Parts: sequence; structure tokens; C-alpha cells
Amino acid sequence: MQKDQTPPSRRSVFRVVACLGAAATAGLLVAEGAGPEAAAPSGAGSAPPTAAGPGGPPGGALGPGGAPQLVRAAPMQASAYRLRPMTEYAPTRPRSLPPVRSHPFLRLPEAGRTMVLTFDDGPDPRYTPGILRTLRRYDVRAMFFVCGEMVATNRDLLREMADDGHVIGNHSWSHPLITKLPPSGIRAELGRTSEVIEEVLGLPPLWYRAPFGAWNRHSFEIGAELGMEPLAWTVDTLDWTEPGTGTIVSRVLDGAGPGVVVLSHDAGGDRSQSVAALRHYLPRLLEDEYRITVPRR
Repeated sequence: MQKDQTPPSRRSVFRVVACLGAAATAGLLVAEGAGPEAAAPSGAGSAPPTAAGPGGPPGGALGPGGAPQLVRAAPMQASAYRLRPMTEYAPTRPRSLPPVRSHPFLRLPEAGRTMVLTFDDGPDPRYTPGILRTLRRYDVRAMFFVCGEMVATNRDLLREMADDGHVIGNHSWSHPLITKLPPSGIRAELGRTSEVIEEVLGLPPLWYRAPFGAWNRHSFEIGAELGMEPLAWTVDTLDWTEPGTGTIVSRVLDGAGPGVVVLSHDAGGDRSQSVAALRHYLPRLLEDEYRITVPRR
């Protein structure tokens, strides 16, 4: 939605941090929930969502030397498909690829009163600026999972999001039900979106989220090939149903807790209630001493 101005020097730093900081922290997230095939649809769209419950396994498991380890996110066996070099939509600069997950991450480890706010389907010039303005007012960073077709017509707004220090994630090109697509279709949806994000920001996204929360083996494989980690959520505001500003606020505050990832939307319909709700629940979360952050090492 909208915003104040950040000094150019800070804006430059934020852009780099927003794109690079996320993937470095894959080991700081805890996985849980759906199996490797499709999850129940969730998010903005025609099918009603199913909220991932606020519960989850405790985070912060330590490995050798005290380094954080993932919990219940064992990588799937490497397949011939994963080992084939990609000829289209491959990352343009060499980088280490994440393992292929069998589940998306659902929460942060419970390290203090830390939460993540995420917004899907944008950027939308009608609503995204209002979200950005509120986040800037409270000096808070969030994650935006964008659709490529929205980025294509709102490139300046994407730059604004990154300049403010927010993490940009991949939410497919046209918001299809990924589990109904062949691998080539999934690759096109995710790859084309990573490509346009890199064109605008100079770096590809390091996180992705399946539309409707519907994942399968191919989506995990192709996401990993593109250098991205899968992130779902712990609390679904169901704001796409337009339940009323007060209901959205209550869902966030009732679901608040250490490690929680909150799902909201900044596009895909009338999101004026989502914009208004953020103005109410964000200061309440901060007053309750929650630290609103984005995945970073």
C-alpha cells in the first residue's frame, strides 16, 4: 500500500538485505504440516482456505556447535528430475541451492516474542501503499509474496517495497492451483516470476509460497532448482473473505505467539479491510512486546 520516504542510503542497504537476508536463514525456520502432495487450498482465490493451526513443533533445535537445525523438514531423495540442468528460468548468477523440502516452513523457532507478517498477491497500487505506509510508521519489516503479472505492471511499487527493507517472495505468475499444473507449467509460473523480480530488483527471490497453500513434490523440486525455500504460515486471517476489520484484528491478536507467521493479502480483491486492520493490530503487537521481523540469520 503506501509509504513515507526512507533516506536513499538506508533504502539502498535495505534492498540488498531484503533480497539476501531471507535465504540465509532457512535454518531458522521450523517445518510442520502437510505432506509432499497437495495441501488444502488456502489464500485469496475461488477455493475457500484452510487455516494452518497456531500450534507447531518447538523451534531452536541445536546441532553440532550450537547451530540451529531444521525440525521435521527432511529433504526428499534427489531425483533425476532435480539433477537435470534447467535450460529456462535458471538463476542467472551461481549460488548454492537449498535442499528439496517435503513440507513448507510454517513458523520461526520460538526465540523470544518474534513474529512475521506476510502479505500475498500484490503489489496492488490501491492497497499495497497503505500497508507500506503503516509498516514504515512503526519501522517494521514484512514479507510480500508477489504475483509476477502484478509486478509486470507495478514495477515501481515493487522497488518501493524492497527499498523499505521488506523481503520479496515468489507467489507464482498468475496465482493458479499449482497442483493442477504439469511440471513445465509450475516451472513457467515460478520461473517467470523470479525472472521479473530479478529484472526489477537485481536479485531473484529466495522464498516462495504456493497459491492457495497447495504444494506438491514438483513444486518443492522446482522451487529448490530456482534457489527458493517454501514458506507457508501459522495464522490465516482469512482476510480475502472480507470478514470485517475487527474480525481480522481479532484473528491476528488471538493467534499471536512466539514464532507465528501471519498470512494476509494486499491484492486479489478489495483489501481495504486488510489495510485498516494492520493499523490496529500492529501497534497492539508492539505494545505486547512482540518483535516483528523477517527471516534473517
